[in-house]
Amino acid sequence: MSSVKQLLSAAAELGTEAAADGPLLLAHVLGRDRSWLYAWPEYRLDANKQKQYKSLLQRRLSGEPLAYLTGHKEFWSLDLQVTPATLIPRPETELLVETALALHSQETAKVLDLGTGSGAIALALASERPQWQITATDISGAALEVATENARRHKLGNIQFLHSHWFDSLDTHRRYDLILSNPPYVAENDPHLLENGLPHEPVTALTAGTDGLDDLRRIIGAASDHLAPGGWLLVEHGLDQALPLQQLFEDAGFDNIKTVRDLEHRDRVTLGCYSRTP
Repeated sequence: MSSVKQLLSAAAELGTEAAADGPLLLAHVLGRDRSWLYAWPEYRLDANKQKQYKSLLQRRLSGEPLAYLTGHKEFWSLDLQVTPATLIPRPETELLVETALALHSQETAKVLDLGTGSGAIALALASERPQWQITATDISGAALEVATENARRHKLGNIQFLHSHWFDSLDTHRRYDLILSNPPYVAENDPHLLENGLPHEPVTALTAGTDGLDDLRRIIGAASDHLAPGGWLLVEHGLDQALPLQQLFEDAGFDNIKTVRDLEHRDRVTLGCYSRTP
């Protein structure tokens, strides 16, 4: 039987970025945190645990994302369950949540999260604004099961989950103060799809046509039918998509259109207000 110290040393000697996740994988297998590993370096794993760890490490070395191997990813300080049916929540998506919270400071609001995936955006908003009424949709039934379980685990009862392709299944008479979405926005032939574990993530949650804008066109074009007067639409997008999206917002009748940059000064979120009365 190998010890914690021996297994971690063997992973470190591989010298790759993926191998650097060895401590997290070992902690996951043992049901401990990383600090425990360093406090008990001579602890020896039985054959079954050692086999589990080596299997997970090999999958990580093959490019499988860490979040899928552990089944968890933190977002907005919430521990979220993730599976290959959901996109892995990214830290940059927290900007979408921050922008929405700053934009609508009222205690109550009707909010729509389109393409919720693991429920990351909806759960973050629900945790910060318990009085907000949030509807979260997704076309994937498997993703909705994950999102629903995440809401249950965090005891967030102010979210309604709905199986819908964007706006298709929504009540046409219900109007929202905020509509948010982190939709697919990568071009189908983008070479980055072959990197950074993306081949393991659901392609339908990543790509949207030859220019990556197909779903954004649909969302921006139809959002006014579901917004209350003075309501806001906020979407996450790629770093080179701000200008065409601003034009789409303008063409759809939005005002006060602007793009917000992330911490690395990259265009990340574009938003606009729809002031016209239905």
